[in-house]
Amino acid sequence: MDLSLLIIQLLNGLQLGLLLFLVASGLTLVFGILDFVNLAHGSLYMLGAFICASLTFLFGNFLWAVLVALPITGVIGYLVERFVARPLYTRDHLDHVLGTFGLILVLDTLAHLIWGPAGIAVPLPAWLDGQLQLGETLVIPTFRLLIIGAGLAAAAGLFWLVNYTKLGMLIRAGASNRTMVSALGVDIEMLFALVFALGAMLAGLAGMLVAPITEASIGMGNNIIITAFVVIIVGGIGSMKGAFIAALLIGLIDTLGRSFLDDLFKLVMSTDAAETSAPAVSAMLIYIIMALVLSLRPQGLFPPRTR
Repeated sequence: MDLSLLIIQLLNGLQLGLLLFLVASGLTLVFGILDFVNLAHGSLYMLGAFICASLTFLFGNFLWAVLVALPITGVIGYLVERFVARPLYTRDHLDHVLGTFGLILVLDTLAHLIWGPAGIAVPLPAWLDGQLQLGETLVIPTFRLLIIGAGLAAAAGLFWLVNYTKLGMLIRAGASNRTMVSALGVDIEMLFALVFALGAMLAGLAGMLVAPITEASIGMGNNIIITAFVVIIVGGIGSMKGAFIAALLIGLIDTLGRSFLDDLFKLVMSTDAAETSAPAVSAMLIYIIMALVLSLRPQGLFPPRTR
């Protein structure tokens, strides 16, 4: 096995895992704390990518575009919570699914009307579009390191916010007993709106970071939302620690499986059979992991503490 290829694929898996965490962290906040199933969370990921792409061309600077696009995505998340999610809080999960699935169709259509059917490639500044030479054969794109650093910084900031700030304390209290928190004078509706907006910003940030790699395109959030649900189920619904560890686990398993599973299969079967079966099995790996976790630990690897 080529060591340089292994290191590169490990970094690819880490990058994918951190992007999944940005999406899954917002999803687990909304699902675990607000008890709201938001299928349209992936559409916020898509809108973040499109808004960042437009602002990049407007400002001529990708980083400034990200800084401006983040609060815009948060405002969109707040509006979604206020006019779509809030009226559905008291309804059952089937109504949540139907309402947010309809929202996916609306947001995809709006994106089509605003940006057109074609995707938008996001240009990077020269200092982010280069490569870092770490050896004779090991070359790492600079932007990949930025994604990894931004993902780790977001994870650390979110952990600090939830566990060591007054807002985080109110979020945890509202998740445990929203009626009691409201009785103590806390505006629980505004609190939940802030949680929803924070989740939208995290999903939007993931879309902004991936847009220069894959381009901003309509429906790009529909695929990642499925994997994000796998992450929060494996990690434990409502658990930030679980979402982080599960996202890294899923990202590494998915990336390494697609890269090296055929080599492992060749040890026990013919080359033709290995090359035929490996892609199918690698595509199922994360769902196999989810099934194993559900059978052994139905609440996930790191379920949130309950009292």
